[in-house]
Amino acid sequence: MLFEVWAPDAESAALRLSGELRTMERDPDRAGWWRTEAEAAAGDRYGFALDSGPARPDPRSRRQPDGPDGESAVVDHDAYTWRTDDWAGRGLPGAVLYELHIGTYTAEGTFDAAADRLGHLAELGVTHVSLMPVCPFPGVHGWGYEGVSLWAVHEPYGGPEGLKRFVDTAHGLGLAVVLDVVHNHLGPSGNYLPVFGPYFTETHHTPWGAAVNLDAPGSDEVRAFLLGSALAWLRDYRLDGLRLDAVHALADTRALTFLEELSAATDALAAELGRPLSLIAESDLCDPRTTTPRESGGIGLHAQWNDDFHHCLHTALTGEAQGYYADFAAAPLAGLAKTVTSAFFHDGTYSTFRGRTHGRPVDVTRSAAHRFVGYAQTHDQIGNRALGDRLAASLSPGLLACAAALVLTGPFTPMLFMGEEWGARTPWQFFTDHTDPELAEAVRTGRRREFGAHGWAEEDIPDPQDPATRDRSCLDWSEPQREPHARLHAWNRELIALRRALPDLCDPDLATVRTAYDDEARWLAFRRGDLRIAVNLDEKPATIPLGGGRHRSGGGRVLAAWLPVDAPGADGALHLPPESCVVLADD
Repeated sequence: MLFEVWAPDAESAALRLSGELRTMERDPDRAGWWRTEAEAAAGDRYGFALDSGPARPDPRSRRQPDGPDGESAVVDHDAYTWRTDDWAGRGLPGAVLYELHIGTYTAEGTFDAAADRLGHLAELGVTHVSLMPVCPFPGVHGWGYEGVSLWAVHEPYGGPEGLKRFVDTAHGLGLAVVLDVVHNHLGPSGNYLPVFGPYFTETHHTPWGAAVNLDAPGSDEVRAFLLGSALAWLRDYRLDGLRLDAVHALADTRALTFLEELSAATDALAAELGRPLSLIAESDLCDPRTTTPRESGGIGLHAQWNDDFHHCLHTALTGEAQGYYADFAAAPLAGLAKTVTSAFFHDGTYSTFRGRTHGRPVDVTRSAAHRFVGYAQTHDQIGNRALGDRLAASLSPGLLACAAALVLTGPFTPMLFMGEEWGARTPWQFFTDHTDPELAEAVRTGRRREFGAHGWAEEDIPDPQDPATRDRSCLDWSEPQREPHARLHAWNRELIALRRALPDLCDPDLATVRTAYDDEARWLAFRRGDLRIAVNLDEKPATIPLGGGRHRSGGGRVLAAWLPVDAPGADGALHLPPESCVVLADD
């Protein structure tokens, strides 16, 4: 078996395999690389020692049985027997995403336990499970965004075999699987990459310190490292796509950016495998070039999260105006109307939160609506609140139903956060399990100080290191059998079924969406083909002037309604009960 490692500044390198050191030789064909051949089997432990120093985990380790600080282990990907060899994949057009955290989707917090619950998602009607990061991180429980070993799988979740079983089960149920990967930072705990080479650069700085080296000397190999990792997830684990964390934090000044390289490589792999593969960006740039095809001068990613839609919806539902919500609070329904027709709220407009203009317009005649992901809640928008409270903690079931209607009948690719489909009351809080006592205390005090500065009593902020914080964040699977959760679950299922049955709800043309709204009366309506969707967020009934139907023999028919409601009369006036919503079809 060939063992190799990139360590351009080392004077010597050795492989430590099953407790024995073996000298490595320079690779004559690749500068900075060291290599050696050795007999090894799956599960054998190994590491690399540079310049007679201690052995460290392989930067390209496929398995870390004892966590980020332990030895690497050999993995034989061919040893797993897949049950779903006929899986043809699922693309993003027509998709419904479901964001899921393995560690809290069930109390057990494992791939196998989560796989046992995938039937719930198949019955709900979602098409893609979007997993939060699964790379190794310190301890047992955490969000996963401080992962290291970008080619390996967190062992407490079930390691490489556990992930394969999860994907296999999902595919057997017709569910695609997308994985969240973090290329913008690592660690900090357990990150040994700087020992091996210039994986980071002081040329740029990010919120996490020195930037991942995408454009400084040595960056060719760093980019190859990240590309290899991304393609390995798609090939070795048969994933259907990747969600790319905070791509705006990737400092990259090269003419051909890393994201363009990744896009091209992913499309090439999709062609090789004969199934669609998707790259979904998290970006706060409001830049349509992120998802513009490469041949049209864009980066070529397949979709991007749309925080502008979320922020407008959140302020409309809650009235909150702190932080970045200030940009949207003055007229949130007008903002929603703008986003469902133009994708971005900030398209060159002034952002009070940023103190400058922000964003760029989307050419709606050329950019398909499914390239933008719309949502009412995500792990970030819940977990980064002081108490990790979901919308269900403060909103009525009716308002939660309105949020579901706007997300699931809107023009964007919809996404739910786990438990949202039944209005879960369990919080989703920030939790860690750092094994470094100093880092653990720094995280604990830093979070309390952060929210204390915004008026929270520090003792009220959950301790991220307390195991109870993670336990509180686990879904309560008894809730869907109780009211009002059961009714909300049925409502989400009904809306998803409509989306799958009615082509108008998957129409990619943003230019055809028509809207009407009244911020003071708190109602919004929009038309998609022969369908009209209306929501009343107010505590009082609303009269909504929809206008006559396309065929004026009455005002259409009700396809789905949260509360009983009559179809509009010949005058087109819809009388909608308080905190309710309806989907109408023209006769």
